[in-house]
Amino acid sequence: METTVTLAAASVDTGDTAWLLAATALVLLMTPGLALFYGGMVRTKSVLNMLLMSFVSIALVTVVWLACGYSLAFGDDAAGGLIGGLEHAGMAGLGPDSVQGTIPTLLFATFQLTFAIITAALVSGAVADRAKFGAWVVFVPVWALLVYVPVAHWTWGPGGWILEHLGALDFAGGLPVEITSGASGLALCLVLGPRLGFKKDAMRPHNLPMVVLGAGLLWFGWFGFNAGSALGANGLAAAVFLNTLAAGCTGLLGWLFVEHKRDGHPTTLGAASGAVAGLVAITPSCGSVSLLGALVIGLAAGVVCSYAVAWKFRFDYDDSLDVVGVHLVGGVIGTLLIGVFATATMTGGAEGLLHGGGLAQLGKQAVAIVVVAAYAFLVTYGIGKVIDKAMGFRASEEQEHKGLDLTVHAESAYDHGVLGHGAPVTSYLSTSVPAAQKVKKQA
Repeated sequence: METTVTLAAASVDTGDTAWLLAATALVLLMTPGLALFYGGMVRTKSVLNMLLMSFVSIALVTVVWLACGYSLAFGDDAAGGLIGGLEHAGMAGLGPDSVQGTIPTLLFATFQLTFAIITAALVSGAVADRAKFGAWVVFVPVWALLVYVPVAHWTWGPGGWILEHLGALDFAGGLPVEITSGASGLALCLVLGPRLGFKKDAMRPHNLPMVVLGAGLLWFGWFGFNAGSALGANGLAAAVFLNTLAAGCTGLLGWLFVEHKRDGHPTTLGAASGAVAGLVAITPSCGSVSLLGALVIGLAAGVVCSYAVAWKFRFDYDDSLDVVGVHLVGGVIGTLLIGVFATATMTGGAEGLLHGGGLAQLGKQAVAIVVVAAYAFLVTYGIGKVIDKAMGFRASEEQEHKGLDLTVHAESAYDHGVLGHGAPVTSYLSTSVPAAQKVKKQA
């Protein structure tokens, strides 16, 4: 991604701008898609809580991003490649005539905002069914500023050390999005501990059609996520678009193949998870590899992640919705394999091991992975511990047992149609106190 800010009022390209407007909307749609994906995977008693954790992330991250997050991530470097400055805090100095490359700077900032939003929402899947909603509301903005923003600057910001000094490649978010969310999810798993009944009770998805719908919306939005990162309506965007589609397909097939051979039953959940795994892995590499490389990377992610989701039972961490097994592992696969499959045709110079580039690029990718994963894990663990000490991060045993929907939000996902002894919906929705009391008495 181009990240330097320039002011040149006459250089906006309408085609590039139109495409990025569409791509921004696509990426924003991914967070409601994620809400449905995650919401279908949890049990009935906490589905609304899961949906709300994603939706509230949209609001929280947006406020933080506009206040100072964008400036710290994409402002001029102010600390040796570690963080940007505050010259654009509150979006100061940016208006309709501000241009970055061939697109309005405000559009670029909004596009990048949608990445920050979904990354925060991804973390929620690791602690589903047991996190206090109030603690989550505190966690999201702090985490966005202390974890996502610095890593985004390292990877894409002007002067960022991964981009400018190390030379590791990440086209659309393997490091800031996938590895950061996965490592952070693992840290929160350890802070909160396992769900009641972990490894004893069956905790199956309550609504697989919802899971598939959510996966479909994610896949749809992923074209904006990856192809939009070309920041233009051009040939690179077209190549990235095709790579994204191909990797999602081979990820789906790879996961189903493993399920069929291992369990004898290819599943709907496996198909949805495999597609997401392939899309996760191609995110960092989509702008660096050929179509063949994309097919292999997607397949590798589908196969490896299908095994990785079971690691939580072996190593005793309760990653509720497999954020670690899919996003951390898939992100590592896609980021690392850039060092194997990168082609000069796509990168404009850097080449991977299979194209004559030797081990140099592979080593750069490995260093970036280790540093980002360690940073995200340690800082998130610290944030989680502080919040846990200050206000408690884990829901009470009673709340978890009864479900967070009723105990925290006073709502239920599936019984609004009929209350008690056949009370009509109109009575339930009435805003008058007598009518509401009448329904309560009938119940």
